[in-house]
Amino acid sequence: MVAQDADSRSRRAVDRARLLTRRALGIDATPRTGRVAYLHDHEPERPGLTESEVKDLTRIRRFGAVGAGMMALGALGAGAQPVLQNPVQGVRVLGLFARALPAALTVTMIGTVVVVVAWLLLGRLAIGSFGRGTSPRRLSRSQLDRTLALWILPLCVAPPMFSKDVYSYLAQSEITARGLDPYAIGPQAALGVDHVLTRTVPNIWRDTPAPYGPFFLWIGRGITALTGDDILAGIFLHRAVALVGVALIVWALPRLAARCGVSSVAALWLGAANPLLLFHLVAGIHNEALMLGLMLAGLELCFRGIDALDTPTRRRAGRTLLLAGAAVIALSATVKIPSVIALGFVGMALARRRGGRLRDVAIAAAVLGAVTVVVVVGVSLVSGLGFGWLGTLGTANAVRSWMSLPTLLGLATGGAGVLLGIGDHTTAVLSLTRPIASLVAAAVIVRMLVATLLGRLHPIGGLGVSIGALVLLFPVVQPWYLLWAVTPLAAWATRPSFRIPVIAFSAFVSLIVMPTGGEVQPFVIVQAALATVVTLGVVYAATRTSLPWRARSETGTAPRGAAGAAGDAPPHDAYAGPS
Repeated sequence: MVAQDADSRSRRAVDRARLLTRRALGIDATPRTGRVAYLHDHEPERPGLTESEVKDLTRIRRFGAVGAGMMALGALGAGAQPVLQNPVQGVRVLGLFARALPAALTVTMIGTVVVVVAWLLLGRLAIGSFGRGTSPRRLSRSQLDRTLALWILPLCVAPPMFSKDVYSYLAQSEITARGLDPYAIGPQAALGVDHVLTRTVPNIWRDTPAPYGPFFLWIGRGITALTGDDILAGIFLHRAVALVGVALIVWALPRLAARCGVSSVAALWLGAANPLLLFHLVAGIHNEALMLGLMLAGLELCFRGIDALDTPTRRRAGRTLLLAGAAVIALSATVKIPSVIALGFVGMALARRRGGRLRDVAIAAAVLGAVTVVVVVGVSLVSGLGFGWLGTLGTANAVRSWMSLPTLLGLATGGAGVLLGIGDHTTAVLSLTRPIASLVAAAVIVRMLVATLLGRLHPIGGLGVSIGALVLLFPVVQPWYLLWAVTPLAAWATRPSFRIPVIAFSAFVSLIVMPTGGEVQPFVIVQAALATVVTLGVVYAATRTSLPWRARSETGTAPRGAAGAAGDAPPHDAYAGPS
C-alpha cells in the first residue's frame, strides 16, 4: 500500500512537471480530450497613452537617444576599429578616444546600459508591467517607430561595435571580386598577409574560407566594385545592407503578429527594438539582419498567398504570392542556411489548408522544394560562386562558445578532467555532445512540424520554438544568434513565462559583450565598469523624479489626439489553433 501511494505521488509529480513545462512553452492540455494544444493569448486592443505617459515616453525616448549617442562617441576609441585606415587616427579631438581606451570604454559602457534601461522602461508602455499584470494603455505604433528610429540613427554613423565580422565580409568580398573561390581559400592566402583588408580580419578567420551563402557574397562583390580597398566606405555600404534587413523585419513583424493575435507594438518592442538587434545587427553589421528580414518578409508573403487560396477569384494571385514568398525565404537561406527551416512550416500550413493528409504534405514539399532548388541553384550559378558554400557551413565550429549547451557541457567535462588529473578530454566529449544535441534539435523540429500540421500550433510559433532549440543546441552560439528565435517568437508568444526570460536574457547578453569586438585587458574592464557604476548611480539620483523608474498607478483615458494602439492585432487568426 505504501509503495502504491509513493508510486502515485511520483506519477503526479511527473505530470505536474510536464504541465509546467508545457505552460512555459505556451502549451496547454485540454482535459476533455487529452489533446495537446499549443496556445497563445490574444491581446486585446488598448487605448492610447495619457498625457502624463506621453511625457514619460518623451523622456524615455531622449534617454535612450543619449545612450545611443554615447555609444557612438565612445566607439571612436572602444569600437571594433580597423587596424589600418582608421578615420579618427590623428584627428585632434576625435582622436583622443583612440588614445584613452579606459575612458572611451567607460563612455561606451555607460551608453550601453542607458539604452538597455531605456528599452526596459519603454517596455512598460509597450506590454505593461513585467509579470505583474498588464497596463490598460499602450503606446501607438507611430510612437514606437519614432523611438526606434531615434535610437538607431546614432548607431548608423558609429564605427563597428561588438564584432569584427564586417572586416571578414570585406576581405571575402575582395576575394570574390578577384575571381577567386572564397569557399576554398582564406583572406591571408588570397590577398596576402600585408593587404589592408587582411590586416583587419581577426587572426582566427584569416586562413578559413567563407561560411556565408553566395547571395551575400554576391552583394559583397558589388560593394567591393564600388569601394575597392576603402574600408570606411565598405563598412557604411555593408551597414546599409544590414539596415535594409532591419527595415524588412520592421515591415514583416507586425503583420505576422497580427496573424497570431499579438499586438504589433509588443512584437516590435521585443523583436525590433531589442538591444540585441540594435547592438549586433545595426552597430555590429551582421548579415543576420538580411537573413531574418528576408525570412520574415517571405513568411508574410507565403501566408498571404495561402489565405488567398480559399477565395476562387484570388487563387492565381495566391499561388503567385506563395511562390514569391517561398523564393524570398530560399533567398534568405543563401545568406545563412538556418532560415530554410521556415519553408518547412510554410509547407505544413499549406498542407493543412489542403486537408492535412500525407498526400498534401508530399505535394507541399514538392512545390516548395522545387522553388528552393531553383533559387539556390540559380543564385549559386548566376553569381559564379558555385556550390562550395555548402561545404563550409561548419567553419564557425572552430569557436567554442559557452552559450552553446553541448559545447558548455564539453568544456565543463574537460575542465573537470583537468582538475581531477585524468587529462583534458574536451575534444572527445564534444565529439559526442554535439552530434547528440543535433539529433535532439532535429527531433524538436519534427515535433513542431507535426504539431503545425495537426493544427495544434501556429506555424510562426512552431518556427520560433524550432529555431530556439536549434540555437541552444547549436555547436556555436553567438549573442546575435539568439535573434534567430526571438524575432519570430516576438510575433507569437505573449505569456510572461516566455517574455520575462527573453527580456532578462536579452538585457544580460547585451551588457556582457565588449564593444571592441575582441579581448580587452581585465584591469581596463574593471576600471571602466567601476566608472560606469558610479556614473549611473549619479544619473539615477538626478533623474529618479523625472524618468518613470516605477510603473505609474494612476488610470485614465488617452487625451484627444493621442494615438491608440494602432496596428493591434485582430482577435483571432485561422492558423491560431484552439484557444
